[in-house]
Amino acid sequence: MSFCGTIQTECAAGSVSPEHLQHFCDLHKKCDLKYLSEHIPKAIDLSLEGVKRIAKIVKGFKEFSHPGSEEKQAINLNQAIETTISVARHEWKYCADLATVFDVELPLVPCLVGEFNQVILNLIVNSAHAITNAAEKNGKGKGTITISTQREGEWARIAVADTGAGIPEEIRSRVFEPFFTTKEVGKGTGQGLALAHAAIVKRHQGQLWFESELGQGTTFFIRLPLGVGTPS
Repeated sequence: MSFCGTIQTECAAGSVSPEHLQHFCDLHKKCDLKYLSEHIPKAIDLSLEGVKRIAKIVKGFKEFSHPGSEEKQAINLNQAIETTISVARHEWKYCADLATVFDVELPLVPCLVGEFNQVILNLIVNSAHAITNAAEKNGKGKGTITISTQREGEWARIAVADTGAGIPEEIRSRVFEPFFTTKEVGKGTGQGLALAHAAIVKRHQGQLWFESELGQGTTFFIRLPLGVGTPS
């Protein structure tokens, strides 16, 4: 019979031996039930939160990688951006805090979903790299990436702002050129922003531009028409 069974039997009989009682007290002290009762629920909550986060990431990857169709679909931009933020989390979480300022009344916007997701991913990754470079050169700490959406008349506007070092004036005119990059060999192909420009301007009949200030950071802006256009 187990020790617990022995104690239970002796309690039922109305008498617990001194030796067994002492042994029970020793086990009680060893177990530190007060500590366990406080920390086990917290550990379970953290585990459940971790499972939820993993499920969200998996769902995000499924939504992000879905090929969709060659036709535009009316989508919730805020939701699409949230999905991309989750997918890109490993790129920004160590170097930046990421904040969103979404227009909750933004209507559905006609998009080529896969291409739009890729553009946002490229902008987030570029922002993270800009913040990391600024930290390495100037000793800055963790930076901030802020993504906002809003309606501007018959357009939806998205802004991706970072607190990196900014883009030098002498290269600003080349940012959207194919294969142009200031990153080290192996760290960039120079295709990200060129493809983003083609996707937004040619495929979505939208606009893509940026504003930058040395030492302060850069903001990329996207404007997408709320009306349905024909991809070119």
